[in-house]
Amino acid sequence: MPATFTLAWSPDHLRAIAKIEAAVLHGELFAFAMPRGSGKTSLVEAAAVWSLLFGHRDFVVVVGADEGHARRMLDSCWLEFETNDLLLEDFPEVCHPIRSLERITQRARGQMHAGQPTRLTKAAGEIVLPTVAGSVASGAVVRAVGITGGIRGLASKRADGTRFRPSLVLIDDPQSDEVSGSPKQVADRLAVMNGAVLGLAGPGKTIAGLATVTVIRPGDLADQLLDRAAHPSWQGERSRLVYEWPTADNLWEQYAEMRRDGQRSGAGVAAATEFYAAHRDEMDAGSRVAWPERHNPDELSALQHAWNLRIDRGESAFAAEYQNQPLAPTLVAPVIDRAALRAREIKLDRGMMPSGHSTLTVGIDVQDKLLFWLVASWGSGFGGHVVAYGAYPEQGTSMFTAASARRTLRQAHPGTGFEAALLAGLTGLVDDLLGRDWLREDGTRQRIDAAAVDANWGKSTQVIREFTRRHRLASTLHPAHGRGIGAATQPLNDGKKRAGERIGPGWRLGTIGGQRGLLFDANFWKSFLASRLATAVGDHGALTFHRGQHEMLVEHLAAEQPVTVTAKGRTVDEWKCAPGADNHWLDCLVMAAVAASVAGIAAPGAEATQRRRRKVEIPTGPGNRRVIQVRPFVR
Repeated sequence: MPATFTLAWSPDHLRAIAKIEAAVLHGELFAFAMPRGSGKTSLVEAAAVWSLLFGHRDFVVVVGADEGHARRMLDSCWLEFETNDLLLEDFPEVCHPIRSLERITQRARGQMHAGQPTRLTKAAGEIVLPTVAGSVASGAVVRAVGITGGIRGLASKRADGTRFRPSLVLIDDPQSDEVSGSPKQVADRLAVMNGAVLGLAGPGKTIAGLATVTVIRPGDLADQLLDRAAHPSWQGERSRLVYEWPTADNLWEQYAEMRRDGQRSGAGVAAATEFYAAHRDEMDAGSRVAWPERHNPDELSALQHAWNLRIDRGESAFAAEYQNQPLAPTLVAPVIDRAALRAREIKLDRGMMPSGHSTLTVGIDVQDKLLFWLVASWGSGFGGHVVAYGAYPEQGTSMFTAASARRTLRQAHPGTGFEAALLAGLTGLVDDLLGRDWLREDGTRQRIDAAAVDANWGKSTQVIREFTRRHRLASTLHPAHGRGIGAATQPLNDGKKRAGERIGPGWRLGTIGGQRGLLFDANFWKSFLASRLATAVGDHGALTFHRGQHEMLVEHLAAEQPVTVTAKGRTVDEWKCAPGADNHWLDCLVMAAVAASVAGIAAPGAEATQRRRRKVEIPTGPGNRRVIQVRPFVR
């Protein structure tokens, strides 16, 4: 395959090829990780072609992360049979019948050899090589499947009626970035590889297996499969782009800055290359690269190529994709600092939104004696602003606790029990907050777009569910259930999406306990808000407060701090509340942020979803029509 493998083999390639041959010829398993761009997939395709043409294996299964990936590999094998002149010379009994089709696969149905049909097949997901007397590849099969597809029970039938099962499985990059971050999906795919895949040969038989993988993060599918202590049968092996980095760190730092300056200014990277050429001996000293021939035409060496990838892609991506040594996850949830919170006030009066904000939400935290609430506005980059907050009933003092509330729900609604007092309090508070116009500093008036009401407390859950379902603004109200998804817990969005359910970053909106509800990952959203509270006021994505005295709000927001926990291959910031501290406005802010995400504000770090208003004419009487503007619902 000279058109595919155009460069000289590296020592790592030769070791991998030797392992491939051992797997195919002796029925062994082999998993290997090579740097991105090293030809892993091409090696898998070559292994399939080689094992079939020489008759080493008569039924090969190609497995990809999904069926589309596997079929693309199958098509690449067919292309070799169809166009590779060297293969035609050595294996005319396979390649000549395929070329004779002249790319019209339907002709295979009538193709004959020595008076017998060749039974050549090129269909979706399968190639059956021509049946030709004397050919060791006669009737051999190669089939493509996705790792989560129908793998069990694969079999084929020869012209004489005998059935045969797969004897070689070739697995190429069985995980995606998304899968690598989900312990459940990693465990599921690992179980498929060690169960269904290795059982393809049938009872009492072993199958040869080859898996090419890319390590994306510690503990992912590839990382586990390559661990010889955990999975010795796979004989895992890793290779890197660079085995030893040069010692002249200062020169390479100058080179990196020159490269970035050239890219920023539009002058290009020629000056950086000239710098490397002038200092090459010193800059190469102490280095050892895996593949000296691997570099682009405008680069002088494989080491320069590796440094360029490291500079352009970033340390994290380079470590994972090119070194197969992903960096340990760095958690970004900062500790919430009281002094820093006090400096987040901007010159906007209570109740007013900043002019750049488009979405208004409220979170309501339910307690035994009173309700805490917080209204926040949101703009691009998920920047936020605390518009107003308080408690119902009002306490008439700037500092109080939930336990020491002077005026309670029952006192505000005499003669009621807990449920009736809660219902009356919710009705009054929600009607007030959602029924009023909120003013933006540019003069625009706006109503609240979405509200999340805490439905976690057992005594109040059913009351809140019924209240949000029956309220006249039910489409705006969401009974909210926060869950502290820890490191040892299955990630919130690992489960399958149910009919009618909406899923967003750290939340699911659907049915909970038989009724509509909003489920969210409290740890995820507290970490997210902590980063917004640590962003400097004036920077994109910062979270600010209205003008006023916020000492009690500061205490609530700083009541919890993150603790880094690692379990079952996951590392998570788990938020813990200080003993005896009130965190109710923190919970309100979290619910308001989740409600903003549900309402259409883009995921963390992204721009807000643009919801364009459209004009609609509605009839207002005989012969009369009125034009109004409607903002469409955003999924």
